[in-house]
Amino acid sequence: MGFASEFKEFAMKGNVVDLAVGVIIGGAFGKIVDSIVADLIMPIVGKLLGGLDFSNYFIQLSGAAATNLADAKKAGAVFAYGSFLTVAVNFVILAFIIFVMIQQINRMKKAEQAPAPAAEPPTPEDVVLLREIRDALAKR
Repeated sequence: MGFASEFKEFAMKGNVVDLAVGVIIGGAFGKIVDSIVADLIMPIVGKLLGGLDFSNYFIQLSGAAATNLADAKKAGAVFAYGSFLTVAVNFVILAFIIFVMIQQINRMKKAEQAPAPAAEPPTPEDVVLLREIRDALAKR
C-alpha cells in the first residue's frame, strides 16, 4: 500500500473527521467564550470592584513608563497579571461549560443503554391450574 493511499485511509476514518470537526467547532466556541469573558463578564466584575479594568493591570519590567498594556509591551518586558486573570476566568467558564456538556452526553448515553423493563415471565401451568381450582371452589 502506497504512502498516499495509506494516508487517505487514515484521514478518512470516522474518528479523524470527527476530531477535525470538534477542533473547528471548539475553536469557534472558544472565541465566543473569549468575547463573553472580555466584553461582558470582566467589565461587570471590574465595575463591581470599583471600576477596575483588568486588561490594563500590569507591571513594567523594563523600567519604562506606560499607561496601557499595548504601550508597555512595545517598551519591553511586561508582567501582565490582568490579562492572565481574564484568561483564567475564561478557562474556568469554558471548563464548566464543557463539564456540563459531557455530563448531559453521559446522561443521554445511560438512557439509551438502560435495559428495557423485563416482561413478566409466563406463569407455570401447574400454578394456573391450581388458581382455576381455587376459583372454582370459591364459587361453590
